[in-house]
Amino acid sequence: MIPLCLVTGFLGSGKTTLLRRIADRHRHDRIVYLVNEFSPRDIDGALFEQVEEDVVAIPGGSIFCRCLVTEFLGHLQRIPERFHREDDPVMGVVIEASGVADPRVIEQMLRETRLDAVYALASIISVVDPGSLPRLVHTLPNIRAQVEAADVVLINKIDLFTPDEVDAAEQIVRTINPVATTMRTVRCSVDLELFAGARVRGLEGEYALCADPNYARFAIDFTEPVNADELRAELEAVRDEVYRAKGFVPTAEGLAYLDMSAAALTLEPASVPDGAPGLVVIARGEDHAGVSEFARRHGAMEA
Repeated sequence: MIPLCLVTGFLGSGKTTLLRRIADRHRHDRIVYLVNEFSPRDIDGALFEQVEEDVVAIPGGSIFCRCLVTEFLGHLQRIPERFHREDDPVMGVVIEASGVADPRVIEQMLRETRLDAVYALASIISVVDPGSLPRLVHTLPNIRAQVEAADVVLINKIDLFTPDEVDAAEQIVRTINPVATTMRTVRCSVDLELFAGARVRGLEGEYALCADPNYARFAIDFTEPVNADELRAELEAVRDEVYRAKGFVPTAEGLAYLDMSAAALTLEPASVPDGAPGLVVIARGEDHAGVSEFARRHGAMEA
């Protein structure tokens, strides 16, 4: 049996940062990573491939929705023959689910496809952001489901919030899932046991809709450099409508990586020098007129 570790967390909570830390800590172990993101472009996979070569990217929605589940299952079915070798066996598989995923369906999915004879679900780790959790947990049901299913919950980015805000986030987590192990982290700096203790949890969920009405997606291609300060100001002006924005942006100073979440907006020199210019913005499903106008000014429409 190959053990699975499922990493969940809302958009911008720090899942890819956690995967990079896991890959660095286990750089001498053979682990396969499946990176799923809600955006139509593979941005996280491109970043993660800098530190790990055994990466399979699945962009364009949630692996637990009807649109992508067949592709996801195909990758799981091929992993033993593609990566597993007698002299270098696979230690385990780490799955980064998209920020909008409901992970409670995973046991049912493995059982229905008989992949539970190949894989054992060892751990579910949820990463939460003290900025987005209190604000959205009551309106976006998948956030609650991610905490509910978790064995371990990382309350991340505690350096960016007040102690009261962090305490409030932890109280929400403990109310939803009082038996989960809760840890406070900065940039997901924590050593976790990924593949021990596989068990049946009895989780029950439903496959997500292919077009989730809670979210609107915009993909912006840049044909020429933009003014970094002006772009930052434009996004700050529509912050209340944005759940997440990320991507590679051409500026006069060179390619930059933009990352916007509930905690912060950063625009820094890109660590992937050949990243394809493009910005993905995920906004509220309703009342996102400001983001629509922002995308229109930059020649994009809703994806």
